[in-house]
Amino acid sequence: MNLALWIIAGLLAATFLASGVLKLTQSQEKLAAAAPFGGAGLMRLVGVLEILATAGLILPAALGIAEVLVPVAAVGAAVLMAGAVTFHLRRREAQGVVVTLVLLALAVVVAWGRFGPQSFTS
Repeated sequence: MNLALWIIAGLLAATFLASGVLKLTQSQEKLAAAAPFGGAGLMRLVGVLEILATAGLILPAALGIAEVLVPVAAVGAAVLMAGAVTFHLRRREAQGVVVTLVLLALAVVVAWGRFGPQSFTS
């Protein structure tokens, strides 16, 4: 179970890192077109949050410092994905909703596992 949680956290971290870097490096025009009701500023904020989620999912456990931050980061990622589901539903993007729901489910699994049976503190 511990290995599975590490793999899931790694996949989530890789996905959030790629998405966050993309959001932070795209032009203002592209970001504004992608989120007309939130604008480029909102998309950049989401990019920063995704990169923070990447760090929170991996670094505390890998370094052995404040490991409780791993499930906290997973909860934050789940909240972020819940907002993304709403975003994609408003835009009627079925594929975006499905991908985001998968990421949401994976983040919930990591949060459950790291707060519960495979906690770093037990």
